Amino acid sequence: MTAADAIHLKLKQLFNAIDTNNDGYVEWADYQRLVDRYLAEFKIDKNQRKGQTLQVTYQMYWLELLRHANRSELLSRDEYIAANRAASVDTSRFNMVEGIPHAVVDIMDIDDDNEISKEDFARFLKASEITAPNAMDTFTALDTDGDGRISRQEYVGSVREFFHSRTELNAPGSLYFGRP
Repeated sequence: MTAADAIHLKLKQLFNAIDTNNDGYVEWADYQRLVDRYLAEFKIDKNQRKGQTLQVTYQMYWLELLRHANRSELLSRDEYIAANRAASVDTSRFNMVEGIPHAVVDIMDIDDDNEISKEDFARFLKASEITAPNAMDTFTALDTDGDGRISRQEYVGSVREFFHSRTELNAPGSLYFGRP
């Protein structure tokens, strides 16, 4: 499998997960629904620092996608995939591959110890509406040191894998939505 094929398959899965109203396009409202679900699931007020950080991080990501797609509102699947590919390597304004996972860990890490428990990961999957049959198996794969928790570094590394893994579809970061 070529790098383009592996990344394309993963981004296609991401598009399907983010298109929350299933209209065939991704728009800011889809991301806002995701942010709202995270905040509700983890009982974080949108005015708290963690809530504000998550909101702003996703807004910056969205603006980068629009910039790379040269669009103003809606992204088709092909536009979304192309924009994500471009934004994931362009760190000139916002490094989405680093920024988003740190903001998400901040939400999941209820006790602020830079680690995610199995229960909190299950809540993350629920809020993300990830329903792949073996979705919780991803927790074990992301826990690369086998200590029963996902560290901030393990989680951020998995997002790097998702966006940059050239051929490995079985890598932990490639498994968020089930096997592509």
